[in-house]
Amino acid sequence: MRQKGTEKPFSGNLYYNKEKGVYTCAACGQELFSSDTKFESGTGWPSFYDVISSDKVRLKEDNSYFMNRVEVICSRCGSHLGHVFEDGPSPSGKRYCINSVSLGFKMEEEAGKEEE
Repeated sequence: MRQKGTEKPFSGNLYYNKEKGVYTCAACGQELFSSDTKFESGTGWPSFYDVISSDKVRLKEDNSYFMNRVEVICSRCGSHLGHVFEDGPSPSGKRYCINSVSLGFKMEEEAGKEEE
């Protein structure tokens, strides 16, 4: 998360998660994505079409590896989460492609209880 790495596709356990709840930043616990916005993109990483709130992430241009992408960063701790692309489903048209190792998960009944 600090070195902006990417895990191998289909290797993360949260890629397969179908439970209801909230995905959090693995480093600081900030709530980032609802399971209601998770979708199967076929890319091998957990994908979401929206964030819980736009103030939860920062977006930064990323031109590394000869690609033009937009990096997704946790707004609280600055950790690299993944990238966002403009090829997602409605209603946003966005695909937040997030490393599973960058995420924690809270079951629905635990959601809303952010760690300080």
